[in-house]
Amino acid sequence: MKIAINGFGRIGRTVLRQLLTSRAQDPIEIALINDIASAEVCAYLFAYDSTFGPFPDPVAVAGGVLTVGDRRIRLTHAADVSDLDLSGVDVVMECTGHADTRAVAARGLAAGAGRILISGPSVAADETIVLGANDDRLGDQAIISNASCTTNALAPLLRHIDGAFGLVAGHMTTIHCYTSSQPMVDTPRASLERSRAGAMSMVPTTTSAARLVGEVLPELAGKVTSSAVRVPVASVSAVDLTATLDQPTDTAALIACLAEMDPLIVGHTDLPLVSSDLRARPESLIVASRETFCVTPRNIRVFGWYDNEWGFSARMIDMALRMG
Repeated sequence: MKIAINGFGRIGRTVLRQLLTSRAQDPIEIALINDIASAEVCAYLFAYDSTFGPFPDPVAVAGGVLTVGDRRIRLTHAADVSDLDLSGVDVVMECTGHADTRAVAARGLAAGAGRILISGPSVAADETIVLGANDDRLGDQAIISNASCTTNALAPLLRHIDGAFGLVAGHMTTIHCYTSSQPMVDTPRASLERSRAGAMSMVPTTTSAARLVGEVLPELAGKVTSSAVRVPVASVSAVDLTATLDQPTDTAALIACLAEMDPLIVGHTDLPLVSSDLRARPESLIVASRETFCVTPRNIRVFGWYDNEWGFSARMIDMALRMG
């Protein structure tokens, strides 16, 4: 199948890194990358990544072609992707972060592509799909949202817990690394807390995860609340879930139940790890069994790590393969 990447930012570049390294055997041809930044900037930011390190192969750009090792990929700079010819492209990975209206989200379709996969929440999508949670609803929809990194970490976990024990209510706090939505120095933002320097403080804020869980798993709508604390680390976030169950359990049975989940979606560790140890893990969530337990037979705490860039990008690839 053929894909195009529209928007060569954090997710677009991480997708390409995986497709050229750990996912090189996947049956995907990269037909085109489009970004409004200059070719030199695109090549530089791909070659030298502050989170994942330098790319192992030589990277060069010339004549509208990005060359990585022996791979040559067409590189364009259209502000409107509908101005390009995407005939023969099966899936456009829409990674600009601006596909929040149908008119913008559908530009890849107007350019001739078969389907669109949006790398974030979007009301413009026909369906929001999370692998391991509601992927049975994936059909021939033209525009799919891959939800958020936190929703990909949380929704499969909630579905499994609800199926095993019945979920009465829960609250999730995501301990999330800082992102480009936060300033490096105190700068005015719509949110007062988010106007503070992101690398200097822990910042309490909101997350769309609970709302998206209600969309992805309608049976759990209104049962789970969520909040976020942005912390001064560059990569790897965590889910801290407390929940009340309908059926009682104990810590050993809870951990054994979570270990039954699809290992490609939810991993596990019983080691005393810290966030940097989980960098570049491809799962949507890695449950930390040392931090997961029953408070009472019907009240549980589940803690898990997720690389909000690498893991989410892995799900983008998996979803594109399903769509294609």
